[in-house]
Amino acid sequence: MFGRRGIADNPADKTAKAKSEAKSSAPKKAANAKQSKASAAQQKTDAANNAKQEQDKQLSKLNPTNEAGAKKDNHAAEKLAKEKNKINKLLMEQIDLTTASKLPEEKLRPKIMELISEIVMTEKLMLNQKEQISLAKEILDDMLGLGPLEPLLEDSLVTDIMVNGPNQIYIERKGKLVLTDINFRDEQHVSNIAQRIVNAVGRRVDESSPICDARLLDGSRVNVIAPPLSLKGTTISIRKFSEKKITVDNMVEWGNVSENLAKVLKIAGATRMNIIISGGTGSGKTTLLNAITQFIDNGERIVTIEDAAELQLQQPHVVPLETRPANLEGKGEITMRDLVKNALRMRPERIILGEVRGAEAIDLLQAMNTGHDGSMGTLHANTPREALTRLQNMVCMAGFDLPPTAIKQQIAGAVQIIVQISRMRDGKRRVTHLTEVVGMEGDVIVLQDLFKFEFEGEDEDGNLVGSHKGTGLRPHFLPKAAYYGLDKALLSAVE
Repeated sequence: MFGRRGIADNPADKTAKAKSEAKSSAPKKAANAKQSKASAAQQKTDAANNAKQEQDKQLSKLNPTNEAGAKKDNHAAEKLAKEKNKINKLLMEQIDLTTASKLPEEKLRPKIMELISEIVMTEKLMLNQKEQISLAKEILDDMLGLGPLEPLLEDSLVTDIMVNGPNQIYIERKGKLVLTDINFRDEQHVSNIAQRIVNAVGRRVDESSPICDARLLDGSRVNVIAPPLSLKGTTISIRKFSEKKITVDNMVEWGNVSENLAKVLKIAGATRMNIIISGGTGSGKTTLLNAITQFIDNGERIVTIEDAAELQLQQPHVVPLETRPANLEGKGEITMRDLVKNALRMRPERIILGEVRGAEAIDLLQAMNTGHDGSMGTLHANTPREALTRLQNMVCMAGFDLPPTAIKQQIAGAVQIIVQISRMRDGKRRVTHLTEVVGMEGDVIVLQDLFKFEFEGEDEDGNLVGSHKGTGLRPHFLPKAAYYGLDKALLSAVE
């Protein structure tokens, strides 16, 4: 009756045992809870510290350094510059510039070197052979070229040169602005070089006409603005042309466009689509326009119109036209609009405007609407929608009293594709939108994106990471692509 089983199953014993176990495990549970709480607190602290470090890292980007703008005080360099200036002044007194400028460089160089050596010995100056050769090159560049700018023009990595007076020259290299250690002697030196640039294309820049657009022999675009408008002194901006022609395939290789987006651009160029390339200053609009024009058929007659000729079309039948400023009497000006009107009488198959910026927009739209398919142009705008708004505003600048709806209908009927390009903060140019103009709904122009660039982040080197995503929409110009036998290629590119 009172066996082992009965004793073991005694409820009182079981309760006592449970209480004992609970009492013995309580300190352990309390310790675990305390440890867990401490761990959670530590994780929270670490997360807060990591977040603060990330914030500090981002905020540090907002604190610009003055390294680019600061110049080191170099006494030796200043002394060398003074000696070079002295030699240059003495040399100019001994040579006939008119005669010397007519000599070829290979004959002029040894004569200059001989004169420099004589001056160094006579004046007892501390210039070694290497410095004398460097000075001879500088003098020859002054006499025959563009002075201190020549080394920058020879550097293939430099894409822009910005002269802000005699003592400050910036360049753009790999999309980033960099201050150089190159200087002009004085303001007169800068002014002489500016005059040499603009005189080469039959233009002038002075106090009465202080703003001028010009170009170099290689087609590089130049803008000059002189005092009194420029307070720092004569300012020269040069947009260099690459010696190597940039193609759409190059842009794919460099990440400016994706492979599928490039296919659509090629098809659009070949199927005579009316294209507007939109973007900011220095975003690569002209470079992209040059690349797209490579797919124009060699049998087409093309008329290009620019303020300063910089387009480099490869087709054999190209007629380049360039505007002309007014003369000293304020007469003889030929505007962009005058040239567009005249181009319509030249039997062009395509009209290409380097940049649409004013009243010529109405004439370009009329050309696109009246049988000149495949016409192209660039303009400044931040988005495809803003590009259309700018076009509408420019049509109004022509002085036509047209209803807004009529202007929009003409734009919708003329422009077929807008390519938006942007220079991003890592210095790389990228196409951000490839957009079709579909038509009108009420008084609104309907747009359809075929490709968009989607930003995804930033790598360790500060380069932006992203990709060009297709929207998957059926292209509105598919029937025209079919007419040229390119519909299947177009569909494969956008799928």
